[in-house]
Amino acid sequence: MKRNTFTRLAALALTLILALSLTACGGKDNSADNNGDTKTTVKIGVPNDTTNEARALLLLQENGIIKLADGAGITATKNDIVDNPYNVEIVEAEAAQLPNMLPDLDYAVINSNYAINAGLNPVTDSLLIEGSASAYANILAVKEGNENEPKILALKAALESQQVADYISETYNGSVISVVENPTDGYDVSVDYDALKGQTITIAASPTPHAEILEVAKEILAAKEITLDIQSFNDYVVPNTVVDDGTVDANYFQHLPYLEDFNAQNGTHIASISAVHVEPMGLYGGKQTTLDALTTK
Repeated sequence: MKRNTFTRLAALALTLILALSLTACGGKDNSADNNGDTKTTVKIGVPNDTTNEARALLLLQENGIIKLADGAGITATKNDIVDNPYNVEIVEAEAAQLPNMLPDLDYAVINSNYAINAGLNPVTDSLLIEGSASAYANILAVKEGNENEPKILALKAALESQQVADYISETYNGSVISVVENPTDGYDVSVDYDALKGQTITIAASPTPHAEILEVAKEILAAKEITLDIQSFNDYVVPNTVVDDGTVDANYFQHLPYLEDFNAQNGTHIASISAVHVEPMGLYGGKQTTLDALTTK
């Protein structure tokens, strides 16, 4: 009899512990406020890589949805949330998968390249969006030590051209914004283009918008009989590893905070040589089509 009583008490204790754990982690769909009223959990998907998760959380903080601990910056995680008035549950996932997860989430914070690739317009479809002054400009990067190679300088000049800036403005209508302050005519006067004739420059890039933008640079280089080999990748790891091991000459897919974190975590030696454009990160609706769930406490 005593054993049965002990077993029942142990089972009850375990059930209580699990329930408390789920509540603390946002594992329930509902929770109670201080008045005992039930509050619905709002699930928001964010990228699971360090810098883009922090970027997403900062966007939510800037719009009053959560509050992060003082000092939480470009490495913030959901554990840094100190005030959560709308009972938000942060769901971490691969950045590329977030558009596909929208039907199962209330909202998701999505990088513009993946939003565009999924048929979303960052300007018209997002419910919240970063400003053009975002610190997360997408960069042209190469292996350390190769920054001043002639073919790299030729690629940099082509990507910083007025032709590329105009293409970005005309094609993406504000969902991608050029940050090149003084666009070139596509060429670098210090480069001996005759010596580069017949050479090939290889570059790893995300399909959208990076590879599309590079097509403009490709035409500029082709006029000097230089081939630009654009290799598209759908992840955020391989484009860096193939630059670091020398398989390709450069990449164009990431922002500087991500590169710095990648170098630190992986022991790679990749350097930024140009900031080209910004893709404002946006909050998109899934089950929710308005911000109402994030404006009523």
